[in-house]
Amino acid sequence: MVNSTAPSFLSSFLENSFDLKHHLEYFLNLAPETIETKLAAGQEEIKNLGRKDFNWEEATAFYREKVGELYLFELGAWHLSSYAYIGDMLQLIADCAQGRVLDFGGGIGTHTLGAALCPQVEQVIYYDINPINRDFVQYRAEKMGLGKKIICTLEMPVKEKFDTILCFDVLEHLSDPSQQLLEFYQSLNFEGKMIVNWYFFKGFNQEFPFHLDEPKVVETFFNTLQSQFLEVFHPYLITTRCYRKQSLI
Repeated sequence: MVNSTAPSFLSSFLENSFDLKHHLEYFLNLAPETIETKLAAGQEEIKNLGRKDFNWEEATAFYREKVGELYLFELGAWHLSSYAYIGDMLQLIADCAQGRVLDFGGGIGTHTLGAALCPQVEQVIYYDINPINRDFVQYRAEKMGLGKKIICTLEMPVKEKFDTILCFDVLEHLSDPSQQLLEFYQSLNFEGKMIVNWYFFKGFNQEFPFHLDEPKVVETFFNTLQSQFLEVFHPYLITTRCYRKQSLI
């Protein structure tokens, strides 16, 4: 059930994940039955690919070149099956996002689209190193009439300021997530919000071979987070957190 304060677009997401299956069909020119088959197999296939081909020295190439369209199906399956959880993430975005937004590592674009549908958001910069993801999200934005509000790029905007930074399910894929936090700090306007999550865990059965879990790196991450940002409370039962810059007293 959608709560009474939910943004109007949330019902559309909960119904069909912003028409995700149809977007996959037309973007990839595949039959509906093929889409269903690929969605069902996507998560296991990406795990197998990670176990076989992933290493930290070539991590960027892995995400940029090796995963290909397979990542669309792995992410698509997760978003479709976790619609209630992601619905709360979109509610949090609607509560906190404003102005100029950066979606860092935006994947299949769910959060970019949700942010762009918020009236208080002026523009969303979608950044992802995977060119297929980028093209797919640009396609989705055009289909939803959001092409003028969303800019999709393969290059991280540098020396630019944002009122909101989104980063979901990305930090555990970086070799130095603490450095990324520091870069977010520099890119965030003083009264801006950073909405992020992470999962520094390879899984009980090594389901996530491409996740960072080195204890010292993770400890440095939390030390950096706590020294630079202050958590902003929200009422949703999700792992995603909202932060603002620490005040200098």
